[in-house]
Amino acid sequence: MGKMCDFTFDNNISASIRYVGCGDSEIDLFESQYDVPNGITYNSYVILDEKTAIMDTVDERALDEWEANLKAVLGDKTPDYLILQHLEPDHSGGIGRALSLFPDITIVGSAKLLQMLPQFVTLPEGTKTMAVAEKATLELGSHTLTFVMAPMVHWPEVMVSYESSEKVLFSADGFGIFGTLDKQEEDWACEARRYYFNIVGKYGAPVQTLLKKAAALDIQTIAPLHGPVLKENLGYYIGLYDTWSSYKPETVGVFVPYASIHGNTAKVAEKFAEILKAKGEERVVLCDLCRDDMGEAIEDAFRHDRMVLAASSYDAGVFLPMLDFITHLQYKAYQNRTVGFIENGSWAPSAGKTMKAAMETLKNVTLLDPLVTIKSTLKDTDIESLEALADAVIAARQ
Repeated sequence: MGKMCDFTFDNNISASIRYVGCGDSEIDLFESQYDVPNGITYNSYVILDEKTAIMDTVDERALDEWEANLKAVLGDKTPDYLILQHLEPDHSGGIGRALSLFPDITIVGSAKLLQMLPQFVTLPEGTKTMAVAEKATLELGSHTLTFVMAPMVHWPEVMVSYESSEKVLFSADGFGIFGTLDKQEEDWACEARRYYFNIVGKYGAPVQTLLKKAAALDIQTIAPLHGPVLKENLGYYIGLYDTWSSYKPETVGVFVPYASIHGNTAKVAEKFAEILKAKGEERVVLCDLCRDDMGEAIEDAFRHDRMVLAASSYDAGVFLPMLDFITHLQYKAYQNRTVGFIENGSWAPSAGKTMKAAMETLKNVTLLDPLVTIKSTLKDTDIESLEALADAVIAARQ
């Protein structure tokens, strides 16, 4: 692989808390499913003090670069601790390398993490480990780490770490985003939202628990495992996480994802969007589920307060791109929204029934009438039913 690290964006926190992570611009799919045209960072940090701690490692794709960064920051220092907050391979890929470089280092993690650790790396005989519990502290000198357990955010072994002298929260996967540090072209919230709902989204209740714990801390910097370190306007970022993890709509608007076989259902969805706008709905977002990024579709579904699904019938069910989308919603615990339906069928329309049955399995989802049925192509006689659905959608505005 070519060179992956890029330090054009300074993720260093201070002279004593240094960034040693890497940006991977060669990866095409994160977790083999999420499109990352701007890559991803694997963040790792070093706290330099009387005792030295490495905070997390990186994906095995970036091991050589990470080792070079470590050596550049450590100089002649030998690290005392390797703090592991999360064992997912994009953060634990460097454990073996760290043990080979620093055989006397002590691995620090939650009891659950240490239990799971042998699943990810073969530990040499005599490897030192230290299990830490809720509110346990680790003195490094002038820096003190306090550990806060965060199970199921979004794995069971996760913890976060708070450094009290510089008021830094090492937030594990929390507050992470897609994109390398030199390619943060999107607004932070856009990529953070796509990251949150697709990766962490199912686990809103544990995130809420963690936010309540974090509220008791004086946090001036958030250092996530992906993306830029956050040093300003922290209330904005924390507020978004509170909204997202509470499953509250963030934006008043209508999301219209459609799955069209020959293009006729797409024309219906486009006409429906025109009707909504003509009736005064300011924000209407269309999405072609056959072509658009699934991760962005899930992001938009959670972002908006209302959604209308439009799909062709297929094999006595619903066209598969729509079924795939709804399955993603089920996996990510979509809830607290209002949903309408448009189906298309040439002889035995079945999409509406199938979509409704699937959406009925979700928590606090209000299903709107009427179900609009199109026979093959949009006709003038269909406009009245589309108008009626548009009126119901507008009346349901939160």
